[in-house]
Amino acid sequence: MIDLAIETGMRRGELLKAKWRDLDLQDRTLQLYDTKNGEDRKVPLTMTATSILVQWSHTSERIFPVTDVAVRQAWDRLVKRAGITNLRFHDLRHEAISRFFEMGLSVPEIALISGHRDPRMLFRYTHLRAEDVVKKLS
Repeated sequence: MIDLAIETGMRRGELLKAKWRDLDLQDRTLQLYDTKNGEDRKVPLTMTATSILVQWSHTSERIFPVTDVAVRQAWDRLVKRAGITNLRFHDLRHEAISRFFEMGLSVPEIALISGHRDPRMLFRYTHLRAEDVVKKLS
């Protein structure tokens, strides 16, 4: 679940609601319904995300047949054992969106993936460095 969260930028609730029948391996997309902003969204999948999903067995209707409480408890145990403080599951979404910017995806492309209706919200995920801008200007 962690790897898929980082690869897709999906929210925890979106991952938990995702169903196998909504996965299109040929087009490499996952259809989400009734997301946080109330809209449906088709998430394009990276090759890594697709590989992760292909390796899992379909034992349930949902891709992650666990409860939100179970994920929260497992996450809390994981970060505690790792000695990490102040790391939330939502931070994986932040990391994913930051990586999309580093890949050079445009704001509209990232908004499509992340489901942000207001593209201005994406700017909190950007961490521009002068060195990277210089490379683009060369």
